[in-house]
Amino acid sequence: MNITVNEELLAYIDPLTPEENEALERSLLAEGCRDALVLWGEVLVDGHNRHRICTQHGIPFNTVQNTRFTSIDDVHLWMIEQHLGRRSVSDFQRGVLALRRKDILTARLQPATAEASGSEAPPVPGKPEPVPTMGAIAKSARISNATINQIEKIQKSAAPELVAAVKSGTISINAAATVASLPVEAQVAAVAGGKKELQQAARQVRESQAVARTEPETPEGVIARLRQTITELSAENAALKARLAELTF
Repeated sequence: MNITVNEELLAYIDPLTPEENEALERSLLAEGCRDALVLWGEVLVDGHNRHRICTQHGIPFNTVQNTRFTSIDDVHLWMIEQHLGRRSVSDFQRGVLALRRKDILTARLQPATAEASGSEAPPVPGKPEPVPTMGAIAKSARISNATINQIEKIQKSAAPELVAAVKSGTISINAAATVASLPVEAQVAAVAGGKKELQQAARQVRESQAVARTEPETPEGVIARLRQTITELSAENAALKARLAELTF
């Protein structure tokens, strides 16, 4: 049968690391493909890595249809639920997936938004699922409320380079959320400086924020804000120097 690989679905979940891909390939070569690939019509929904490796090595595999899908949102929600339950998914990845689920459910409760944009979303049968609270989102991702809020801040404010640093484990979620309060140029410069530079940037932001919270109207509070500005400007200056160095090569 024909199997269609949808590029959007392929990119919806973070790809395997090289180590994870090698482990899966060894397992498939040794034991075969024991789990069926999940399809929606001819569209591949679950098992993209297994399908790629099996096709490459000529390993037989089975497929199963999921007849409950009525829209691409149903597919996304199912994919999210599947990956939230997997132990190999990091805290950051689970938080991102749980927030995606919230966005989908929120959009389903706002049909007027879709009409205004001119899109025609398929009707959702039955009563729409309520939008979960942030506490419920954190629980589904098996992380704390503070961590889910930090991940949301990273998604909204972090430069792509900083997000990549979180995914690779170079910086913690907590520290990344702190660094994300800096201008984009400062974030990029901190990432370019490596782990120590990221830790230093996070520490400087926390110290400035702590002084500002305790004494916001005193001369010390003003000094703290000025120090924060100096930190940001220094980081921006470092970023400009790095760019200039690249242009000179």
